[in-house]
Amino acid sequence: MTTMSTATSPPTESPGAPKRKGLSQRRAIITFVGPFVVLFALFYIVPIAYAIYQSFLTVERDGTFGPATQVFGGLTQYVAVFQNDEFWASVVRVLLFGVVQVPIMLGLALLFALLLDSPLLKGKKFFRLAFFAPYAVPGVIAAIMWGFLYSPTLSPFAPVTQNVSFLSADLILWSIANIVTWVYVGYNMLIIYSALLAIPTEIYEAAKLDGANNWQVAWKIKIPLVTPAIILTAVFSIIGTLQLLAEPQTLRSFSTAINSTFTPNLAVYTTASVPNYSLAAAMSVVLALATFALSFAFLKATQKKAFA
Repeated sequence: MTTMSTATSPPTESPGAPKRKGLSQRRAIITFVGPFVVLFALFYIVPIAYAIYQSFLTVERDGTFGPATQVFGGLTQYVAVFQNDEFWASVVRVLLFGVVQVPIMLGLALLFALLLDSPLLKGKKFFRLAFFAPYAVPGVIAAIMWGFLYSPTLSPFAPVTQNVSFLSADLILWSIANIVTWVYVGYNMLIIYSALLAIPTEIYEAAKLDGANNWQVAWKIKIPLVTPAIILTAVFSIIGTLQLLAEPQTLRSFSTAINSTFTPNLAVYTTASVPNYSLAAAMSVVLALATFALSFAFLKATQKKAFA
């Protein structure tokens, strides 16, 4: 009796299969990434390119009352920006604002995040919502609300506001700093708190076995491990500081201490309203480059701590 054995060969892929698979993958990439690329180009790249183009133009008139025409002016608008003392005074003002306000805001954000991550705190959901709730209030609404609170005649805290002029030239910058801190401390807290939640609990258990108390765990373990998140929030805060606009513009209706060039963005807005779009575009480009340089310098200075 003979036994017949049949050998089965593995199925072979058709020559065109890899090509079809690669084409399918490319289509999937285009489908998911395409809408983002289009919107990013339309609402980010194109406006930046147009602002740069506009900044190289200048207005000429045929005679005193002739029609205005835009012509290529080279670096004329940039020379005007660097000769604009009010614009640079506003830059110095917001830098002073940032040097004081940003550390206070991030210090509070870190403190609140550590409190939420502490095993001793009860009602964490309530406090997490309470700390974050101000960020849900739009900046303009927050400025109007605090404007009424600062006003001596409208504030429910009249005994305080009648003796301390929060809307005066001496205090208005720090009154704005209080509004910005109130709004954004919860946002920064959430970023730091998310970083705390990502720390493995085994590290805390090992520290407890070594005899570390809650304060030592927070100071020697938690804060060093969330340093990259703190640096990230600091970069966001630097960018936001140089873009300060909504709060001072809204408080202008409450205080005469805020002029049309109080912050760089307010100066750009005022210049564009004249209208002098080319000079406003040049201011915007210079401000964007200054923001990039400052953020990049901060990242370089903190690079070792961020990636240690």
